[in-house]
Amino acid sequence: MLTAFRTTFRIHDLRNKILFTLFIFVLYRFGTTVPVPGVDLDAIKEFTDAATTSGFVGLLNLFSGGALTRLSVFALGIMPYITASIILQLLTVVWPYLEKLSKEGELGRRKITQYTRYGTVGLALIQGFFIASGLEAMTGPSGVPIVLASGLQFKLMTVLTLTAGTSFIMWLGEQMTERGIGNGISLIIYAGIIARMPAAIGKSVQMI
Repeated sequence: MLTAFRTTFRIHDLRNKILFTLFIFVLYRFGTTVPVPGVDLDAIKEFTDAATTSGFVGLLNLFSGGALTRLSVFALGIMPYITASIILQLLTVVWPYLEKLSKEGELGRRKITQYTRYGTVGLALIQGFFIASGLEAMTGPSGVPIVLASGLQFKLMTVLTLTAGTSFIMWLGEQMTERGIGNGISLIIYAGIIARMPAAIGKSVQMI
């Protein structure tokens, strides 16, 4: 196995792709630690620790690599992109224009990809607004407000921050696909799941 690993790194092009992929992973993990401005981190941790132990919120936190727990700039994760991709695939079946594009080869696929990007940004804006509005009404278990200073400024800043975070993840995934190894979006999802596995296993052991 070590011989195969050494041989892999002797291939210049493959080595560069592996190193680029690892660099993208480092950027992604760093982004999950940068919190959204204007929130009480202690209060958000108390709230999310209780909310993410199970259920749908826990699943979203798993796919975001723990970014939701820390309410980081990557809190929305790649889910808006996945949702937009699914919507575009469904519309391709019922909308003749998209169906025609899907049959036009590389040019058509590029247009559909561009529409997927627009859809991702739109969904991120909507989800970011609802998250910002929800945060203003939330308090930690001790009664401390999660948002330090609520209002239009906080909403706008949070929506833009979360949307920019999702857009950046989408860009990282595309760069990884072009210059790294494998499908970038899938690898980012995989990295998020792997990052949460130790904590998930530890909680499972404690519950036994």
